[in-house]
Parts: sequence; C-alpha cells; structure tokens
Amino acid sequence: MLKIAHHTAYIHPLPEGHRFPMLKYELIPAQLLHEGVVNKESFFEPGLVDRETVYLAHDKAYVDDLLDLQLDPKMVRRIGFPMSKSLVDRELYLIDGTIKACKEAFKYGVAFNTAGGTHHAGRDFGEGFCLLNDQAVAAAYLYEHKLAKKILIIDLDVHQGNGTAHIFEDHPDIITFSIHGEKNFPFKKEKSHFDLALSDGIDDMAYLDIFLKALEKVMDFAKPDFVFYQAGVDVLATDKLGKFNLSPMGCKQRDMMVFQCCKERGIPLEVSMGGGYSPQIKDIVNAHVNTYRSAIEVFDL
Repeated sequence: MLKIAHHTAYIHPLPEGHRFPMLKYELIPAQLLHEGVVNKESFFEPGLVDRETVYLAHDKAYVDDLLDLQLDPKMVRRIGFPMSKSLVDRELYLIDGTIKACKEAFKYGVAFNTAGGTHHAGRDFGEGFCLLNDQAVAAAYLYEHKLAKKILIIDLDVHQGNGTAHIFEDHPDIITFSIHGEKNFPFKKEKSHFDLALSDGIDDMAYLDIFLKALEKVMDFAKPDFVFYQAGVDVLATDKLGKFNLSPMGCKQRDMMVFQCCKERGIPLEVSMGGGYSPQIKDIVNAHVNTYRSAIEVFDL
C-alpha cells in the first residue's frame, strides 16, 4: 500500500493572491481518491514536530523567532507570506509528515507527503514561500538517529534547491543534487554537491537524456541508503514561472526514472511535491497525480 502524509492544515487560509498555490494541496488527495489511485487507508495524519527536531537542520535563533512570531520584517518580506500561528504550525505538520513518510518508506519502498518540498528555506533564513525545509529536517533526523548513513536529496523543481544546498553544503554524508533553470529564481544560487543549470526552453528529449546520465553518476558517487525526491512540476511547458518546455508525459518519465533507479538499487525514498504554477490548476494536479501513479507502478503497490 502507498502511504501518504496529509493534514488539513496544509490548506492554509491566506489573503487574496496567495490562495492559488495552496489549492493543489486540497485537490491532490481528492483526485487520487476520485480516480481510485489510492484509498482512504493510504493517508495518515502527521502531528506538530518539536523544536528540537527542527534545530537539527535550522539555526536555533531563526527557528525560535519564527515559531514565536518574532521574525524581522525583512525576513517576513523575503519569505513572502504574512506570518501567523496557523501558517507556522502548517510548517511543523509538513516536517512531521515528511519524517513519518520516511519511516513508511522503509516498509514499502516509497512514501509521499502531499505537500512539502520547501527547499528555499536555508539554515537561518526562509525564502520564496518556504519557512522551514521539510526534507532537510527529515534528512538530518534520519542521520541523527542513525536510520540512514548516506542520504541523497534529488531536487527536480525548476528552481534550485538553494536552501537545502545551504544547509548541507559541507556535509559529507547528506548529498544534494539539483537540476534547475539557469536563469530562474533564486538568482543567487547556493552550492549543491551536484548542480545542473539548464537553459530556458529545454524539451523532453534533451532534459531526460541529461537527467538520466546525471542520475546514474550521482547515485554511483553518493551510494545512498535513503533518497529524498523533490518532485516539483513547474518544469511543465504550461508553468508560468518555469521557463522549461516539458510535456506531462516528459514529467512523468522523469518521475519513473527516479523510482526505477531507486527500486533497482533497493533504496527507499520519500517524495514531497514541490512547486507547480500552471495557470490551469488541473495541469498542476494531474502532473502531481502522475507522480503517485508512477510510484505505484514501479513499486507494485
């Protein structure tokens, strides 16, 4: 059975102009159930993760200021969301969901969080609508508790996982791998262990060829015993922020490559959704649902 972390807190009430990006977190589980891809027993609810766990990947002063709603106004502007307790709690649910999904992945090979992939949050900063970095905290948790010795974070969002790179830049055993748009946000890139910056307009064939070669190289180098996958769908040609030219099928083939590689090597993985900003919400939701379909097909769940 595919196990999926989901909480109603993921769907956060925001002022006009911020609501659209959150809508998919309600629609993804609804569509999965509607199509019969999963059933209600597939979903589990995370709780609020504790501060000490968040400290594993983030600076204590930043975390305390965030959780106590005492962030500097400049940092609030950098994040892009007006601060509230419910928004901060949402981040804590996200992190716990990703950690719990990791534990399910050890049992089933793969598990999902219906949200997450908040990869712009660095050790001591939030950015680009990301307050805390769910996969980074979960990776640090697995490492701290000796649940994994070598970890690889594969970030295929169109935007560089700058926050994740910032957190693990000097870490010898948590390896970061980002394929992203060369000229896209963030305009100040951090240094991942492996970065591939691609040109605007890249299509399915070119992207998949580059990715497959890079994936095999990175896997051979990292030799991970756990993988995190940030499966952003803002690589789609329809995405208003993406600047890539991938089709829905190309995006699905990308996902299949990740899952097949991990399955063949016997490596469990956790998947968080990442970005998606196509004007038509159906394009975003369908692309994300394809990621779930791909995992079920590859892992025979």
